[in-house]
Amino acid sequence: MDNKLKRNERIGAIVKVLCDRPNRIFTLGYFTELFNAAKSTISEDLVIVKKIMETMSFGRVETIAGAAGGVKYIPVVVPERRTKILEQIADKMRDPKRIIPGGFLYIGDLLYDPYFMKDVGEIFAEMFSYRGIDYVLTVETKGIPLAMMTANGLNCPLVVARNENRVTEGATISINYVSGSTGQIQTMYVSKNAIKPGSKVLIIDDFMRAGGTVLGLIDLVHELGSVVEGVGVLLETAEPANKMVSDYTALLTLDRVSREEIVVRLKQ
Repeated sequence: MDNKLKRNERIGAIVKVLCDRPNRIFTLGYFTELFNAAKSTISEDLVIVKKIMETMSFGRVETIAGAAGGVKYIPVVVPERRTKILEQIADKMRDPKRIIPGGFLYIGDLLYDPYFMKDVGEIFAEMFSYRGIDYVLTVETKGIPLAMMTANGLNCPLVVARNENRVTEGATISINYVSGSTGQIQTMYVSKNAIKPGSKVLIIDDFMRAGGTVLGLIDLVHELGSVVEGVGVLLETAEPANKMVSDYTALLTLDRVSREEIVVRLKQ
């Protein structure tokens, strides 16, 4: 950068860089080269950035020591903001116009809304940021945007298990599973090259009824020689109470859908 920036201009740019790539480590050298400034100057800038982010509850800026060290931004969703976000989503889900034939709930517009999914992705990213996640895994459904936003928050790749085998995927691993929604046996596929053996995987799904799909994803991770570090679900149904999986985190619970009423609440 030819023209030297003032401190307030550098701070604005640093915030932009860090927030665009959560959980990615940027070296001091990256910023000194970007701004043509001394390391001592950048260090002072980062102290100010860290204080601003913490004061405004926007997240945490952590400094990593050592030769490979630097600085990274970790999204933090304070309880009050988390409650507000989830209440906004739940309130939209309660609209009786969302009831579709068969007693189902239409939420596709919410799942493809970047405003909501970015916030929910940050919620999941914060929950699992200390698990050392290598990959986020989801199935080929409407939950892909949420999984992508979560992967962005964790600075790791997204892997999508497909509903059909594709030549472009190369050699694949397949798993048969029972769909909790239909009760039918289905198959999901993932490329053998998608997840390295020994990796830590976070499973993200938009909706869980009985948990059959998530159980299939868990089996798929094990077949790939990796470990499931967590399961995050946006919306679960209250019934059946006994899911096929027990170790998962749901944000919202759908208690019931009738002709005139949808009861959705924040998961306790």
